[in-house]
Amino acid sequence: MNNSMRPDQAAGLRSLMSLQANNAARVFTIAGGKPRIGKTSVVVNLASALARNGKRVLLIDENPCHNNICTNLGLQARFDLLHVINKDKQLNQVLLQGPENIAILSATRGIHALSKLSPYEQNWLIKSFSELTEAVDVVLIDTAMSGTTHVLPLGLASEQILIVISGSAASLTGAYALIKIMSQEYAKQHFLILVNKADSEKKSYMIFQNLYQVARQYLSVTLEFVGHIQSDEKLRNANQLCKPVIEAFPASQAAMCFKQLAHNIFRSSCPDKYDGGIDNFMQRLIRTSHLSMANFTV
Repeated sequence: MNNSMRPDQAAGLRSLMSLQANNAARVFTIAGGKPRIGKTSVVVNLASALARNGKRVLLIDENPCHNNICTNLGLQARFDLLHVINKDKQLNQVLLQGPENIAILSATRGIHALSKLSPYEQNWLIKSFSELTEAVDVVLIDTAMSGTTHVLPLGLASEQILIVISGSAASLTGAYALIKIMSQEYAKQHFLILVNKADSEKKSYMIFQNLYQVARQYLSVTLEFVGHIQSDEKLRNANQLCKPVIEAFPASQAAMCFKQLAHNIFRSSCPDKYDGGIDNFMQRLIRTSHLSMANFTV
C-alpha cells in the first residue's frame, strides 16, 4: 500500500491547519515594574497598532482605579465580567466597543469571583466565551498594580507576560520582584520586556541589559527585549485627547515605536504557546484563579 499523501490531500491538510491556527487567539498580559509606569497607555496604544494591522483585539481591564483603559479612551463601562458571571447580562452586552477593531471587557470584580464558581457555572462561563473564538485574534490584559507580591490569575493564564519598565531603580526593582515570584512560585520562565519613556533605543537596551544580567545571575528565567517607547510629547497630548497616538499623531516617534512593538511581539519567542480560542483561555483562567487568589489584592 502506498502511504504517501496525494497533493490534494496535503493541500487540504495545510488549509485545515492554517484555519485552526487562525482561530487561536494570542494572549498577552501587560504588567508594570511600578505604578505610573505608563502601562495602561502601552496597552491602549499597542491595541491600536495591532488593530491597524487587521487584528481583532480584546482588552481585558483589571484596573478599578480612575486611570484605566476606558478613561484613557474617554469611555465609561456600565457593566463588567461579574454581570456575566451572575447571568445578569450576556457577554456581548458587557463588551464595550472601542476604536477600530477593539473591544473592552472590565474584569476586576469578576476575577475575584472565578475561584468560587461551581463546575456548572464554570462550564457556562467557558461556553459564553466560546462565542468570541472567531471574533478575536489578540487578547491584551491590563493588570492591576498592588505591590510586589501581587500575583495575577490573568497573568498566569496568559501565553506571554510583557513587563513594562523604565530606567528608574524603583521600576527595575519592582520588575525583578514580580519576575521572581512568578517564576519561583508559579513556574513562569519567559518574560517579554518593554522599556517605556526611553531617551533612545540604545539607552533602552542598556536598561534592559541591567535587568537581564541580574535575572540571569539569580533566577532561572529568560528575558526578551521587544522594544522601547520613545519619550514623546505627542504621546502625552494623545492621552489627554483620549486617543491612541497612532490615530492622533501617526507620524510621531511614539507612534512608530508602537507600530514596531506590534510587529515584535508576534515574532517573539513563545514557549507557552496555547492552541484554541478565548474559551480555552477562560478555562485556564478559572484553574489558575485557585492558585493565585491568596496573593490577589487590589
